[in-house]
Amino acid sequence: MPTEAKRATVAELKEEIAGTHAAIVADYRGLSVGELRVIRRSLREHGVSYRVVKNRLAKIAAQEAGREELVGLLDGPTGLAFGQTDEVTLAKAFLDAVRPFRTVTVRGGVIGDRRIEAGEVSRLAELPPREVLLAQLAGGVAAPLTGLASVISAPLRNLGYALSQVAAQKEANTPSA
Repeated sequence: MPTEAKRATVAELKEEIAGTHAAIVADYRGLSVGELRVIRRSLREHGVSYRVVKNRLAKIAAQEAGREELVGLLDGPTGLAFGQTDEVTLAKAFLDAVRPFRTVTVRGGVIGDRRIEAGEVSRLAELPPREVLLAQLAGGVAAPLTGLASVISAPLRNLGYALSQVAAQKEANTPSA
């Protein structure tokens, strides 16, 4: 029979899982309470929360939240990182926070309704931030348009140059009075 505390934990986890677009699952085995505190503090600066969860309760919460893809990652000592930030920031912040602690291993994660493996979390962390990607996209769209505008205006510009040279030649050829 589940206790009231377990029901409250499941409800809280369900709310967190349903309210986030991405989550990272890691094995926290070998970390002390102080080291977990350091990781949480580092992640909090980036808007990411880190919770050590009981697998059975986390599985129930994931199923109730409609995030079935998370259930397969919940095996062994489990820590969940949730963020209200974009996926790239979540992955970078998490991997940076756990880098000093060699015992932490990433099992994978969930983005939207898609499960990702540990290697994909690492590749996600290597991407530039969202703002840089948007700037690169804008530059990629603007460059051809700038070239097109230059090509379209070239005949008119060349005509202007030719007319100014003709005017300069006529001025040079007319005798000064």
